[in-house]
Amino acid sequence: MTKKSPPPHAIHFRVEVANLHAHLFKVTLTITQPAAQQVLRLPVWIPGSYLVREFSKNLQKLQCRQGKRAVPVVQKDKATWQVDCKPEQPLQVQYEVYAFDNSVRTAWLDATRGFFNGTSLCLLAEGFEDTPHHLELLASPGMDGWSVATGLEPVHTDPQGFGSYRADHYDALVDCPVELGPFWTGSFVACGIPHRFVVAGAPPSFDGAQLLADTRKICEAEIRFWHGEDTKIDSSPRKLHKGQSPIPFTNYLFLLNAVGDGYGGLEHRNSTALICTRNDLPRQARTTLAPTTHKQPEGYTTLLGLISHEYFHTWNVKRLRPAEFTRYHYGQENYTQLLWFFEGFTSYYDDLLLRRAQRIDNATYLKLLTKTINQVQQTPGRQVQTVAQASFDAWIKYYRQDENTANATVSYYTKGSLVALCLDLTLRREGKTTLDAVMRTLWTRSAGGPMTEHDLLEVLAQLSGRSYAKELAHWVHSTAELPWAELLEHHGIQVHREPDQMAQQLGMRVKEKQGLYIHQILRGGAAEAAGFASGDEWIAVESTTGPARGPWRMQTLDDLTVYTGKAKQVLALVCRDKRLLTLPLTMPKATQAIRLSVRDTQAAGLWLDQP
Repeated sequence: MTKKSPPPHAIHFRVEVANLHAHLFKVTLTITQPAAQQVLRLPVWIPGSYLVREFSKNLQKLQCRQGKRAVPVVQKDKATWQVDCKPEQPLQVQYEVYAFDNSVRTAWLDATRGFFNGTSLCLLAEGFEDTPHHLELLASPGMDGWSVATGLEPVHTDPQGFGSYRADHYDALVDCPVELGPFWTGSFVACGIPHRFVVAGAPPSFDGAQLLADTRKICEAEIRFWHGEDTKIDSSPRKLHKGQSPIPFTNYLFLLNAVGDGYGGLEHRNSTALICTRNDLPRQARTTLAPTTHKQPEGYTTLLGLISHEYFHTWNVKRLRPAEFTRYHYGQENYTQLLWFFEGFTSYYDDLLLRRAQRIDNATYLKLLTKTINQVQQTPGRQVQTVAQASFDAWIKYYRQDENTANATVSYYTKGSLVALCLDLTLRREGKTTLDAVMRTLWTRSAGGPMTEHDLLEVLAQLSGRSYAKELAHWVHSTAELPWAELLEHHGIQVHREPDQMAQQLGMRVKEKQGLYIHQILRGGAAEAAGFASGDEWIAVESTTGPARGPWRMQTLDDLTVYTGKAKQVLALVCRDKRLLTLPLTMPKATQAIRLSVRDTQAAGLWLDQP
């Protein structure tokens, strides 16, 4: 018997506001021809953020009707419902979603702004995952002056963007976040592709023109990275040169939420959701009778790096992705050992492509790379867990960090980026290929689809003329140190070793706000040997020798050497659970941090200036 195809508009969502001040969206799902026992599920995670977040905790008042008749609903587990209904009649499902998470991962709604990801609002109708989905966005009272921005395909919309949108299937629907509000918007064209930038919460000093100009340069650099240096800036994406692959999107949307304090991003198929601190936005220069030199904040460089990172993900993880992500399973963890490649290699290229796009200079790039190297080298967990294991454990470790995280795991972002660095510099030293070429070949080989580590090894062997299995075994699947120093020196970069900060010398990470508090104790350090613990307040220090013996009040770690001089043994007074403890602390030998600079401009240029 031939299975009957579902009719057009088989799945239709209507989203409106139930109560702005209560932060409630109202969602109505209509299934034209439901199953007799229709199963509905809400995702427990959102792709790109590897943690089970239990979005169903925010869903309430779920009710189902067919015509005027209420139909029974049985909840099967924390995020699954079964509806007993008549298949020949449309099923209407209504519910509310509480939206008060001002991040890029879930949903937000108040009197000034609305935002949501489909994984937080849109139930998956089992059996209809691959049918077209329609989303209708309604303007509600209290939303005067609001507009809509989303990467979804518009069908019938008004000038503000309210109306109906279409997605080919459920995956596409939930991979296009929606921004609502009186936001700033601007646009540009990069390599023939229209791009739009939306900023919510921008202050009066915001320089939108600067943000658009810089973002355009980044986008052009990354499109050329993936599709060839001869990609014409003004060419149509459909007019390809020989050997070029098509650009995988016809338009792109940046959604940026500027807040008092925040940072992060989440990639999507033709858009990205970003969050940054308002002070990190580019600012218009003030015009005065005596103009002063205006310098953009350093945080703006960080914002550009975030933009570069999430845009690069449009190729590397959204299309070129782990084979385990061929089809997302929204009801459980989706495990892979390849986040070191998809997040780590993206982290390598985000700042490097800022350099190639001439948004930063060599000194700034090396400063950013220095920070990454020191972060990895100052993490004891790099000697405990491989970066492949860290990828697999993202669900329970990276997104659930605690006082022991630095001792138990390593970041697949930072160490993964150093694996990419070592691989790129090794390939360049041998002179047959580059990591750029490897990435483009992987893209072509997989047709912009799923890949495995074996695919990477085969492409490396194909382009370099030898096997890189030994390197990946050491760099990815063991806790061996990476040869970044030797490789950087070969490419004209001077590696300086300088005294480390006091916190790192002691083996601790602290918070200095209204007191000196211990945040983390690093494995094998002087602080661990003395008996410090996470959560301790370090109140005072006492040197047992010298003319100024006696306890001295501690406000910051800088006070330590001021009050103890060259003493090798001191007493630390800490408060733990309202008890005062005296800990014998042996002052450590000075440890070293890394600083990079250009030693050979020509050699460094072959890496930093040339793809």
